[in-house]
Amino acid sequence: MNTRLTALAAAAASTPDDTRPARAALWAGGGYAAIFVCAMFGNFAVVQPVLGAGDADAMVTAIAGDPGLYRLAVLAFALIFVVDVIVAWALHVVLSGTGRMRSLLAAWLRLTYTVLLGAGVAFLHLAGQLATGGTAVDAAAAAPLVVVLLEAFDITWIIGLLAFGGHLMVVGTILLRSRIAARPLGIGLIVAGAAYAVDTVAHLIASDYAGIADVMLLIVAIPSIASELGLTVWLFVAARRLRVAAHASEQVATRV
Repeated sequence: MNTRLTALAAAAASTPDDTRPARAALWAGGGYAAIFVCAMFGNFAVVQPVLGAGDADAMVTAIAGDPGLYRLAVLAFALIFVVDVIVAWALHVVLSGTGRMRSLLAAWLRLTYTVLLGAGVAFLHLAGQLATGGTAVDAAAAAPLVVVLLEAFDITWIIGLLAFGGHLMVVGTILLRSRIAARPLGIGLIVAGAAYAVDTVAHLIASDYAGIADVMLLIVAIPSIASELGLTVWLFVAARRLRVAAHASEQVATRV
């Protein structure tokens, strides 16, 4: 068993049950798993195809063609918004034993991203309302507004990912310095965070981002999927180890 995790569990053995690292690690791992499912459906299966549909009329048609599916995608993003708050809290509880200030920084960076994601969800919802005639705006005027709202969602989320990248880099640094996880996981999170940051900067300053979009997708997707899946697995494993270590610490304490 990782002795650093054992030390974290021992230090937390006298805290209220709902703030112990073992339970928080389980919440964080479960939250990450839920985010993966919601993102795969909401973003890759629905929203990205709409954004890539072409002109304004094609985007409106893509939404209006199956409004129920689009609303489910908006709901998926709304769930991500809520779950990300829980994950930010849970990771802070797990990592605060390694250094409270760094853990707080990681939490605040993730919450900053989450706030921007929430704004983006509002844009997504309004785009759907316009595309399906759910507002007082006439159809001729609605199409260009749908494009503006979808692009507003996209850039708001992308700017938020700059803060999310910072969050991953801080978490990766914490894991490296504290040695509570395998070194490759910490390095992978730092690389993924840097990739998110580079992608956001490229969106903002590149004169023709579309020309490098496929390359940037690979640069971001490979390290982020690998490292965040790795973090999810580590959180579930850590939850079990922390629970065992905390139970052992409690038994020792009762014998003293």
